[in-house]
Amino acid sequence: MRYRLIIFDWDGTLMDSEARIVDCMQAAARDVGLESLSRAAVRDIIGLGLPEAIAKLCPGISAEHAEALRQHYGRRFRAADQIPLAFFPGVERGIARLRDGRVARLAVATGKSRRGLDRVFAANGSGAWFDASRTADETRSKPHPQMLEELLAETGVDVEDAVMVGDTEYDLEMARALGMDRIAVTYGVHDRQRLAASRPSFTAHAFPELIDWLHA
Repeated sequence: MRYRLIIFDWDGTLMDSEARIVDCMQAAARDVGLESLSRAAVRDIIGLGLPEAIAKLCPGISAEHAEALRQHYGRRFRAADQIPLAFFPGVERGIARLRDGRVARLAVATGKSRRGLDRVFAANGSGAWFDASRTADETRSKPHPQMLEELLAETGVDVEDAVMVGDTEYDLEMARALGMDRIAVTYGVHDRQRLAASRPSFTAHAFPELIDWLHA
């Protein structure tokens, strides 16, 4: 195994949640009477903490409207979460391979809230896969590296023995700020050219490719 700690983003890396996030954000904007948000604009902010995502989506938005949008998005997403989402192909088998023999520790660094991550952990039992996790409402949002710093401290792993896996430039730039190795996956939100600007150590086009490279 190449690393002692493998840190995964969630949405767009492990779970195919892009359509749900976009639909809920667009509906929430309509709920509060804001101008329609394009799918491309909403896709671009996936991975950020919700306050940071709203600020980027709606420059100059008032604090009152931002809070209303946040609340309506949360309500719609919680309702949609009653129907479980699927993992990307190969994720469950790939995680099982990584956990076999416990050669490396696994963690999550996500733009989700703690409540949202715990909800999906409970829905599919995936919380047992990971030794640690950080959410955007517990620390600073990506691309600031604080959540990675906290995961390194909690697990006792040095930065050179850890890697961040993600589908957005926010994931990769967060790791790059620490000098941590990073792996891009191209089946999520940001395209390969955008991810390449962060100089990933490896680029995977499917989850099994990532697992094979980690074991090489």
